[in-house]
Amino acid sequence: MLDVLQSPMVTLMSIPSPSEGVWHLGPVPIRAYALCIIAGIVFAIWLGERRWVARGGQPGEVSDLAIWAVPFGLVGGRLYHVITDWQLYFGEDQNPITALYVWRGGLGIWGAIALGIVGVWIGARVQGIKLLPMLDALAPGVLVAQAFGRWGNWFNQELYGRPTDLPWGLEIDPNLDDGVRSQFGPDVLFHPTFLYECLWNLAAFAVLIWLDRRYKLGHGRVAALYVMLYTAGRGWIEYLRIDTVQMNDVLGLRLNVWTSIVLFVLAAAFYAWSSRRHPGREEVVRTKPVEDSDEGSADDDDADASEDRADKHETAGPTA
Repeated sequence: MLDVLQSPMVTLMSIPSPSEGVWHLGPVPIRAYALCIIAGIVFAIWLGERRWVARGGQPGEVSDLAIWAVPFGLVGGRLYHVITDWQLYFGEDQNPITALYVWRGGLGIWGAIALGIVGVWIGARVQGIKLLPMLDALAPGVLVAQAFGRWGNWFNQELYGRPTDLPWGLEIDPNLDDGVRSQFGPDVLFHPTFLYECLWNLAAFAVLIWLDRRYKLGHGRVAALYVMLYTAGRGWIEYLRIDTVQMNDVLGLRLNVWTSIVLFVLAAAFYAWSSRRHPGREEVVRTKPVEDSDEGSADDDDADASEDRADKHETAGPTA
């Protein structure tokens, strides 16, 4: 079996890595990692907008909330990464200023989701929108956005898995500066964990859309299923990864594996509670009515007409 896996045909079937992830337009660097993140955000907003309008929301409201959610999410993602791997930036011989270099990679999804929800909550309160139906509208698109983002890891040749003899093994350029890659020979292939997670997220997206259409989920249950589906995949994919992380052995598992387990249980408990307490789907998705300028104009027109009639009545005087 090993001879078959090492045959030239299998080598041809391996997944190559890009030779570079940065292109330059004059002095301006164009980074593939950033492009993948941006593409995911754009798709998530577009799909979230369609789903929100279908739920009874107003066009443009998701885009308005994105002004809050995206910056909060980026800051949260970076904070989680820096806090859980602080030695990369504040350890011996490290430069703390590099903690700000987001374009080099390093965004923790848990922090991005946590602070991203805070941003959505703030924007929702400002606009008079209920949080849970908005999260339900956004959740499927976030899965696709995460799938886009994983291709940034491919361009950066990072976050790959253990060595493998499988035909779809990932080629990683030998790099003495990579403390993990330098431990293996130049011809070793690795599990393409970026691809596993991308495909898992897309499959979870399809399941989530089907379940929502089939059962008319509401009151945060779509968001809860998103967490459950994502963490179910992230747990076993994280177990395959060999990238250096500071909390690599927490009671025998990586920190992100434990995080996936805990979040899965919490999301499942919330789903069960929501199903019992609030069956069905919300009919009202706002906490206050939309300020409709057209209605305001119509009211003004009615008021003007009433005033005109009153003026004519006074001019004509009483009738005999």
